[in-house]
This record gives sequence, C-alpha cells and structure tokens, in this order.
Amino acid sequence: MASTTHSGMKTIGLVGGMSWESSAVYYRDLNLGVRKRLGGLASPRLVMSTVDFAELTELEDAERWDQVGALLAEAGRSVERGGADFLLLCTTTFHKVADQVQAAVDIPLLHLADVVADACAQAGVARVAFIGTTVAMSDGFFTDRMAGHGFEVLVPPASEHDWLNSAIYEELVHGHVLDRTRRRVVELIHQLWDAGAEGVLLGCTELELLIHQADVDLPVFPCTTLHVEAALDRALS
Repeated sequence: MASTTHSGMKTIGLVGGMSWESSAVYYRDLNLGVRKRLGGLASPRLVMSTVDFAELTELEDAERWDQVGALLAEAGRSVERGGADFLLLCTTTFHKVADQVQAAVDIPLLHLADVVADACAQAGVARVAFIGTTVAMSDGFFTDRMAGHGFEVLVPPASEHDWLNSAIYEELVHGHVLDRTRRRVVELIHQLWDAGAEGVLLGCTELELLIHQADVDLPVFPCTTLHVEAALDRALS
C-alpha cells in the first residue's frame, strides 16, 4: 500500500484528564483535523499525559492551586520527555496554573486565551461574553489575559455562577446534554448580548457539547475548537 509520510510534522503535547470528556474531544478533533488537511491515512503526532480529575478537583475545592500547578507541571514535563515540540492544556479552568506549567518545561505552551484573542481580533469584535466554570469566570487568569490583548470581557452575574458550574460538573463532564440546561444557557447568552457583548466565548470544552452556533444569533467562539485549529497550524507549519 502506498502511503505519504509527513516527516516535517511537529509533535503536539497534551495534558489531559480535566475531564476525560474534554480530552477525548481534543484527541478526536486533532485527528479529524489532520485527516481533513492532509487526507489519506494521515494522523497527528501526539504525546498525552492525563491526570486524575478527582484528585485535581479536590485540590481545586480546597484552593490548593500550588499543588494543582505542581501536578500539571509534572504532567507537562512527562509530555516534554515524550518528545512533544509544544504543549496544550486540554482545559480552560486549569489554565489558572498555565504560567507554572510553562516555567517547568523548555517547550512553548500554546495558551488558550492567546489563541481565542487572535480569533476575536480576526472577527473584528472588541467586547465578548465569557461563560465557563466559576473559577474561570470569577478569577482573572483568563479574562485579564484577554484584556491584555485589548478585549473587554463580560461574564454572567455572580448569582448565575453556581448553577452553570453545576451544569458543567454534574451533567456535561458525564456526557449528559440536557435541553433544559441548553435553554437556560441560551437565555444567559442573550442577556450578555443585551449587555453589549459582540460574541460569546464557550470557555469550557464541555460547553461545546451543549451550545452550537445554530442555538444563538450572537457569534460563538468555541474555545476548544479554536485551540485545536491553532495547534494544527503550528504542528503542520
């Protein structure tokens, strides 16, 4: 059988397990993306290290972020030892410790917020809504980085954070996609639109299982999909 090799392809490093549903989306979409771009039997060069989500969420709940960072830094080092040329964290929330992970490795980390900022700039929007976990919405690690690129970021009122967080952790990470949750999130997106948002960032991989462009009139920026496309651009450049 004749085959075409792509020896110039860079190896993508993935730190996953936050949740495995999220990691599965990254793995699937990276493979589909290479097949779409290169055809034939082409598939990406990947090294993945996954962590125990239960351990990480316990540390998160206890706000022991230094230990979260240490665990993800070690996962990043193992991916680097496996031959990765650059690194992705297959998560939004745990980008809170992205700087700690980057400091632990000698390969570049492709930061999700930088990728999303590029996409928003190309789309010509200046003010965007961001929905995700409570940590991602209330802590500045993502929105501040977006602001550093010149974007104004709106998040839902604090009164909405708990139910949205519960929908992510109690439904979506288990693969449960419920119509009632979709309706409520769409309603929330429309409120943010009324508040002046010109687009909405789906700031959690699992939210892309729930919300699609067809559900809302506001431009949707699916962060994981954008992260994957940017990784493919880098790997195949």
